[in-house]
Amino acid sequence: MSKQINTDAIHNDAARDAGKVWFITGASRGIGLEIARAALQRGDYVVATARKPQAVEAALGTHQRLLAVALDVNAEHQAHAAADAAIRHFGRIDVLVNNAGYGLLGAVEESSAKEVEDLFATNVFGLLKVTRAVLPHMRRERSGLVVNVSSIGGYAAYPGWGVYGATKFAVEGLTEALALELAPLGVRATVIEPGFFRTDFLDASSLVKTAVEYPEYADTVGQMRSLMDGANHQQPGDPRKLALAVLALADSDTPPVRLPLGTDTVAKIAEKNRAVEAELSQWHDVAISTNHDDLQAAA
Repeated sequence: MSKQINTDAIHNDAARDAGKVWFITGASRGIGLEIARAALQRGDYVVATARKPQAVEAALGTHQRLLAVALDVNAEHQAHAAADAAIRHFGRIDVLVNNAGYGLLGAVEESSAKEVEDLFATNVFGLLKVTRAVLPHMRRERSGLVVNVSSIGGYAAYPGWGVYGATKFAVEGLTEALALELAPLGVRATVIEPGFFRTDFLDASSLVKTAVEYPEYADTVGQMRSLMDGANHQQPGDPRKLALAVLALADSDTPPVRLPLGTDTVAKIAEKNRAVEAELSQWHDVAISTNHDDLQAAA
């Protein structure tokens, strides 16, 4: 099918040879903003969504290759309205970046039901709502890439980040399944796993701390709280370089299912893989002992 930009909508004849059309959630700051900026700088088209689209325009300006759209990912009708607006304006969506989300710092036991439900509502259910709104358009074109933003916390757990990590573990599993389901339809899916990047993620605008703190967790979660207080805006990762990595991902003919980003992420993945292999080796005989007797010999 044709992949022409809707040139009548954006009044730009040069768009006939344009690059990709991006749909980015949480694009008013942080990683989402940097991806939007990098895409625009190389001549792509960006649908930048945020609860307050004026914040997007304040950061990126206003021009014909940018469409700022109001979107609270918790509202499914807004997700469909934003996707429809993108199609009307640019004619297609090539890359969906599910970036909107926030953190929760606290022990699993310290996390209230409301804090947990709110976090999953945005980080998991919001991602699903946006994905359901965009995928019909990609399936129609038999083309596109879904990029879900996870975290190293979605691959390996840390004390104090258990519930946040659980939302990202969910994103990892969803992306694996999406990659399998969408590949025959010409659509790809990748989960990116950033480590600690120098954004506002540890600010109060992006991070909620549990209202309850138990002294019994002082040596684990308490130490993590102190570590995060000192790490804010000192993180090793450069979000501008992350954005360039995501552009390279979008340009790949064979995008991976997982893309770790950051030396800390790469090191943590290797550490966890070694630990899993060692644990499996230690418990191998028990692990394979559970088949019915008629199948035990095959194991």
